[in-house]
Amino acid sequence: MTREPLVLRVVRATPRRGWIALGVFAALAFVVVPVSHLAFPPGSPLRVSDYAVTLGGKILCYAVVAVALDLAWGYAGILSLGHGLFFALGGYAFGMYLMRSIGHDGVYQSDLPDFMVFLDWKKYPWYWRGTEHLWWAVVLVVAVPALVAYVFGRFAFRSRIRGVYLSIITQALTYAAMLLFFRNETGFGGNNGFTDFKRILGHPIWAPSTRVALFALSAALLAGTLVLARWLVASRYGRVLAAIRDAESRTIFLGYDPVPYKLFVWTLSAVLCAVAGALYVPQVGIINPSEMSPGNSIEIAIWVAVGGRGTLVGPAIGAALVNLAKSYLTVAFPEFWLFFLGALFVAVTLVLPEGVVGLGRRLLARHAAPASQSPHSRRAAA
Repeated sequence: MTREPLVLRVVRATPRRGWIALGVFAALAFVVVPVSHLAFPPGSPLRVSDYAVTLGGKILCYAVVAVALDLAWGYAGILSLGHGLFFALGGYAFGMYLMRSIGHDGVYQSDLPDFMVFLDWKKYPWYWRGTEHLWWAVVLVVAVPALVAYVFGRFAFRSRIRGVYLSIITQALTYAAMLLFFRNETGFGGNNGFTDFKRILGHPIWAPSTRVALFALSAALLAGTLVLARWLVASRYGRVLAAIRDAESRTIFLGYDPVPYKLFVWTLSAVLCAVAGALYVPQVGIINPSEMSPGNSIEIAIWVAVGGRGTLVGPAIGAALVNLAKSYLTVAFPEFWLFFLGALFVAVTLVLPEGVVGLGRRLLARHAAPASQSPHSRRAAA
C-alpha cells in the first residue's frame, strides 16, 4: 500500500471548516486590509489607519507565539515561562540587520550604529559579521534560538526535569539573558536596545507598502503555523506526544523514549517564537531587553490559558483578546492594567479552565442539544 503524499496529509489534517476560516482570514489579511490601507486617503472612513495596521501586525506576531507555546504546553505538557527569550532572540538577530541597513543615516553618520560610536567602539564585534546581508540575518533568526532551545532542552529533558521545576528554570534562563543584554559591553545596545530603523531591503521601513507587506507576512506566518501545528498534533507523532503529556512513565514502559519527542516540539516552538519576533521588530521599530522580562513570558502563558490550552486556534484568539484589551486599558487606565491581567488569569483558571474556545464549544453543544431532542427530530429518528 502506497503512502499518501505529505502535502495531502497536511491538507487532510485540518478539517473543512478550518480551511474555510483560513480562507476568510487570508481574504482579510491579503486583500481587504492592504487595499483599504493603500487605496484610500487618510481620513477616509474606508481606510485602515497606520495605527490599526501596525497594531494588527503586532497581534498577529503575538498570536504565533501563543500557538507556539500551546504546542509545547498544551500537547506536550511543557509549561515554559521563558518563551519571551526566544521571541527576543529572533528580534535581536533581525534587528542587527536593520541596524546595519541604517548606513550613514544615523546621528553620528558613521559605519557603526550610534550606540557603538557613543561607547567609543572602533569596529563591529565578531558576531556581527555578515549581518548586513538579509539571508544571514534569517539564518541567525532560526539558528540561534534553535541552538539555545536544543541545548537547554537536551539537558533538561534527559535529566527528567518537568512540571513546576522546569517552568522555574525557563524563567531563570530568561531573566539571566535579560541581565546579560542590559550590559553595554555585550554589543546589543544595552538597556536602549536597537531602534531608529530606516529601511529594509532598501525600502523605507515606515512606508505604507512596507507596513502592509510586514502585516501580510505576519498573517502568512500565523496561517502557516496553524496548519503545521494541526498536522503535527493529528499525526502519529502528536498522539505519542499527548501520551507523554498524560502519562510519561506509562509511555516509557511501552517503549517510547520521550526525550526526542519533547526536544523536537520544544525546539520547533522556540523557532516559531523567534520568527515571530523577527517580524515584530520592524513593525514596532524597537527591540530591547525588556522583551525578555519574566512578566512578558508569563503574559504569553495567560494568552494560551484565556484562549484555551490544547486547541491551537484558542491561544491565537486569546492573544488577540488580551492585547486588544491591553491597548485600550494601558491608555485609559494604565495603573489598573496589571491588576486586570492578574484577575483575568485567576478568573480563567477558576471559571473557564478550557478557555474561550472551550466556553464556545459548550454553548454550541447546549444550543444543539434541545434541537436534537425536539419532537420533529425524534420522529425523524423513528
